[in-house]
Amino acid sequence: MRELRIRLLAGVFAVAGILSWAGARLWNSIGTLPSVPLAAPIVLALIAVVLMATALSLRARLKAQRERVPEAKGVDPLMAARAVVFGQASALVAALVSGMYGGTGVLLLESLDIPARRDQAIYAGFSVVAGIAVIAAAIFLERVCKLPEDDDRNTGATSTA
Repeated sequence: MRELRIRLLAGVFAVAGILSWAGARLWNSIGTLPSVPLAAPIVLALIAVVLMATALSLRARLKAQRERVPEAKGVDPLMAARAVVFGQASALVAALVSGMYGGTGVLLLESLDIPARRDQAIYAGFSVVAGIAVIAAAIFLERVCKLPEDDDRNTGATSTA
């Protein structure tokens, strides 16, 4: 399984932000801009909490397993792999969604004197922050589940089988 690349996530964020800004600018010139839902930052924050709780749980279980604590519950490798895939997918979606709300938020910064637009800009800003929290939690989860042998494979060393 390949690691998440920060450059890829930043690229998705930037492209989504630019396209969202341009689309919101066009939409705003034609009519009313769709609103940023209040649920957007809440849902992203909940995903970040789930990812972080999963990472902390797996880290504690792996530590107990390494230290051979009696009655320690082991970590099923398939479950850890599924958690990592969930984290990677969440990070990619969060980068996309955060970029979209970031682009819209930048457009909304032009009209902060209108209370409704100011609220929308705040929701968009919180969505970006919550999306970054999802990305951070996903990267932490990936680091927790990384096997020590993975370091050898990623450095370009080849093994003979």
